[in-house]
Amino acid sequence: MLKQARLDETFRAMADPTRRAILERLSRGEARVTEVARPFPISLNSVSKHIQILERAELVQRRQVGRDHFLRINPRPIEEASAWIQSRTTLWNQRLDRLAKLLDEKS
Repeated sequence: MLKQARLDETFRAMADPTRRAILERLSRGEARVTEVARPFPISLNSVSKHIQILERAELVQRRQVGRDHFLRINPRPIEEASAWIQSRTTLWNQRLDRLAKLLDEKS
């Protein structure tokens, strides 16, 4: 997946509170799909759709053992999004510092 497209998919997937809660659960370790779905007041089918979106964004990986499906978080897309945010923060801080310096020189 191209870097920009992957970033778009990451933010799109993480925009939903249910999907963020799923990622939060998986950040504590691998879990069965049914375990992940248990705390949500929605159907297993609805949770599965959220999981599919997370899988498409490569935020979640699935492995199957017999009839059990196990999920685990893939931190790489989150790390890439974090790095992108940090680069924008650095850029804007530098611009604001230059502006502050210019304003100080004018006064």
